[in-house]
Amino acid sequence: MAVSINEALDIIYKNISPVPSEVIPLELSLGRILAKDCIANFNMPRFDNSTRDGYAVKCTDAGKTVIVTDVIYAGDKPDMVLKRGEAIRIMTGAPIPEGCEAVVPFELVSEHDKEVILPNKIEDQMFIRYAGEDIERDIVYLHQGDKVTAYSIALLASQGMTHIAVYRKVKVTVFSSGDELRCHYEQIESHQLYNSNTPMFLSRARELGCEVSFLQNIGDTVEQLEEAIKSSLNADIIITSGGMNFGDKDFTKKAFSNCGLQQLFNRVEIKPGRPVAFGTIGHTAIINLPGNPLAGMVNFEIFIRTLIHKMSGSSAYFLGSIDTVITEPYRQKQGQYTVVLGTFDGKAFTPLKKQMAGMVSPMQKTEAIMLTQPDIQLLEKGDSIKIIPVSWEFFSTEKEDFYT
Repeated sequence: MAVSINEALDIIYKNISPVPSEVIPLELSLGRILAKDCIANFNMPRFDNSTRDGYAVKCTDAGKTVIVTDVIYAGDKPDMVLKRGEAIRIMTGAPIPEGCEAVVPFELVSEHDKEVILPNKIEDQMFIRYAGEDIERDIVYLHQGDKVTAYSIALLASQGMTHIAVYRKVKVTVFSSGDELRCHYEQIESHQLYNSNTPMFLSRARELGCEVSFLQNIGDTVEQLEEAIKSSLNADIIITSGGMNFGDKDFTKKAFSNCGLQQLFNRVEIKPGRPVAFGTIGHTAIINLPGNPLAGMVNFEIFIRTLIHKMSGSSAYFLGSIDTVITEPYRQKQGQYTVVLGTFDGKAFTPLKKQMAGMVSPMQKTEAIMLTQPDIQLLEKGDSIKIIPVSWEFFSTEKEDFYT
């Protein structure tokens, strides 16, 4: 019996855990997922400092002429004490000297040799950046499950972090199958086809940050297939498609079963791509996608992308959706949960004109998908809809309703 899309996703959420962690240099951490909270070792900024080039002064000296006694540059460690009737030249980022109540920018004073005339109004603490106002010591400034970006690397570097704990990359192995299929670098006969699924799945998994490997010519006997499966169980995910469907060939189903497969579902109520199956062998997830390229792509984007996000340790592993409108009328048959491929210009979604399960060309044009409920027959131009982005990652830390 087929499960719903939500039921299939819930099965994945329940049965998949993050991969183990590792410690790597900060410079190699871009795009990785943090495996533990990052706690501040010290305040940021570390000391009170000036936000402008100007003079360190007392507020009570407003409107007065004061004597310039010293100068402080960024990187200095001042040991002087500011007194009434005095001013100290100070540069942006330089530490605030003891006794300073405010910084007056150069352009607001009148300078005469060693003396300056201060403005009539000086606000207490103006143009002073205080220690800890950005990050306070001992707080969590990045959380387990966060993705490391260039800006989080800036945070980590500001705390003097040289190495961080991240989840290791998810390892994906793709099986090639189908007697009529040949690799793109091989010669083909008139009755054969080039295999577009395998390079697509490998490339998409790599694009999502995985380590990938390709297993070709896995054999056509139970024993050969068992050997191939066992040799691939160091992978976190094994992807098969088409002829490797657990129900298509008895020897295939038997080989996976002999290797300890726990099958969790083998059909999903989705069009295109109903024959998608998922199970586990130990800690390795096994997922079979439809052989038709577009149907395989649809299921990859919904199920395998979710699987990779959950397995990678990301706290955002639920499919995220965007509320938008449709640019033109769209009609479909009722009775099924249907995936509609289309483009998104940031304001509205336009369904692709041609999109059938066996097609290849619509995939590279797709920027987002719309999942319609079975009772939808007609959407009018301007109707409100929900879309799931494909051309960029948009996942949530909470479950969302992504159906139109």
